[in-house]
Amino acid sequence: MATDTGDPLPRFPAGFLWGVSTSAHQIEGAAELRGPSVWDEFTAEPGRVKDGSTAAVACDHYHRYPEDVALLAGLGVNAYRFSVSWPRVASPGGLDFYDRLVDALCAAGVRPVPTLFHWDLPAGLDWLERDTADRFADHVAVVAGRLGDRVTKWITLNEPAEHTLLGHALGAHAPGRRLLFDALPVAHHQLLAHGLAVRALRAAGARDIGIANSHGPTWPASGDPDDVAAAGFYDTLLNRLFAEPVLLGEYPDGLGESMPGDVAADLRVIAEPLDWYGVNYYAPTRVGAPLGTGSEFGGLPIPAELPFSVREIEGRPLTDFGWPVVPEGLTELLCGFRDRYGDRLPPVVITENGCSYEGLDDQERIAYLDAHLRALHAALEAGVDVRGYFVWSLLDNFEWAEGYARRFGLVHVDHDTLERTPKASYRWFRDVLRAQG
Repeated sequence: MATDTGDPLPRFPAGFLWGVSTSAHQIEGAAELRGPSVWDEFTAEPGRVKDGSTAAVACDHYHRYPEDVALLAGLGVNAYRFSVSWPRVASPGGLDFYDRLVDALCAAGVRPVPTLFHWDLPAGLDWLERDTADRFADHVAVVAGRLGDRVTKWITLNEPAEHTLLGHALGAHAPGRRLLFDALPVAHHQLLAHGLAVRALRAAGARDIGIANSHGPTWPASGDPDDVAAAGFYDTLLNRLFAEPVLLGEYPDGLGESMPGDVAADLRVIAEPLDWYGVNYYAPTRVGAPLGTGSEFGGLPIPAELPFSVREIEGRPLTDFGWPVVPEGLTELLCGFRDRYGDRLPPVVITENGCSYEGLDDQERIAYLDAHLRALHAALEAGVDVRGYFVWSLLDNFEWAEGYARRFGLVHVDHDTLERTPKASYRWFRDVLRAQG
């Protein structure tokens, strides 16, 4: 089965981090061996997940992790980004699983890179409450105390922007709230949790800490001043709101006035220095002034009362999820961040990049990854300090509100038998890594 995309990829620097990403709720299963999360509560409500499924079994990674570690070793990655389930850690014996997983990764020569929060908040906790940030710091201290002798690279949070917007503002993800701008305290408390987690990790001796924020260029729908202003607002809300408190110690455009508590003191915690900055990239967003009717964001409804609308990016191929394929947007994003933040931007790691396509002979995914790696290399050549790249994802998994309808994996998972079958893209990426040395 041919997997040749043409010219070989350019060489990336020695020591570059090559990996794949997953998250606990999406692959682990074994729900009976952990406490419930907000996602368990969400998926139990009829109509919340498109195919009516849950992640109670998912890919059964909890029991099948030796097979999945063997797939990682066969792929040839030197790092694996997974997440640590807070509800599992809070359950008796829950950390034992991550002990076993980390030991298996180290034995296979794969660097473990845990994310400490990937949306599966324990049931009963609430990001509207400030105390949740303190509780998270306690959780981080427990995990670091157990795994820190083997884990040398850490991620605090995954995509607080999406967890705020989709989970608390629009109600499309757990916990299913539709608060619109009243969800801003959720953003603040997650950012505060990040800063407290950095402090907890430093106290445990960690020296390689980052965050995984989702970012993409925002393109005005036209040169009309109303479209330009709407795009600027969207960019502030989805990009700057989550980058600038971490990188600059300040909220953009007066948004700090909408945040709870002693914001100035909290920002000093939020801006604890990082060793690297993680970027999850999928596509740009084309934004215009409100249309008077709702629009969509990644297939999700945008209420008409918001001061922007999301428009189609025309003339681009689409993934099976309906997302436009715009690899040069990654170069634009990274160079824009370099220009905007200068020496306040630490080295960058692409912590997620991937696409949903059906089939084992997934040539579209190969073309997608090839193009995005070339775009990433162009950012390197333009002077952006990029240190690593993680594909989303190793396995076809439970894709949140989409259920099992979307397949992002390099490895196909039969969701009835749980059999794993490497796709053409797995073999292609394996060959890329061998060529990179």
